[in-house]
Amino acid sequence: MQARRAARELALILLSQLDKKNTTYSNADFEDIILKSVRILTNSASEELKLTVGALLSMKDFVENYETDHEDNIQRPIGVANIPVPLPMTSDITGRIDEMIEIAEKSLSALEIAEVATLGSKAEVKNYAVLIAEKFKENAEFVDAQIQKFAKGWDIQRLVKMDKDILRISIVELLYIKDAPMKVIVDEALELAKKYSTDESSSFINGILAKVILENGIS
Repeated sequence: MQARRAARELALILLSQLDKKNTTYSNADFEDIILKSVRILTNSASEELKLTVGALLSMKDFVENYETDHEDNIQRPIGVANIPVPLPMTSDITGRIDEMIEIAEKSLSALEIAEVATLGSKAEVKNYAVLIAEKFKENAEFVDAQIQKFAKGWDIQRLVKMDKDILRISIVELLYIKDAPMKVIVDEALELAKKYSTDESSSFINGILAKVILENGIS
């Protein structure tokens, strides 16, 4: 995982833990929250991997029991090994496998973020996540005003918190950091939305960012 992508995900976790009085936080506070966030990620990944292992064991039991109870094996002598038998509907199996793959992918992603944040790219990841938080702290009123302006018919206080924080990160990068191409920032915001928020979030976030870009003459 790229260091900058890991930094954005850490910044998302960081912003999610700030209260409304975000101006009271110091750099040390941000760094402490990031450290705790990495611990949360690794603990979450560990728990999700345990769920995956449990699901795999459950599937193994299902297959073994299905084989044992199949009519081709139920009449075989005791002590004689079972013979392989056809599995039931493929949709039954693939559905379970898809669920485990999704859990495993989230776990691996969390571990990658933690790894990038704690190994060679530690300074870059931490510093960029803190920079996003600092710039948001300094410009929170304007950033939120931009979201409110283009969120038609929505009160910013009632927006999905994850969507709001993804927009905050992207707008901060677009307006105050300007260290990555506009397209990259937008694409990364959409990836965060797909990964962490609702099915409708990507188009909602894309629409607001497009208007922010046009409003502020970003190219």
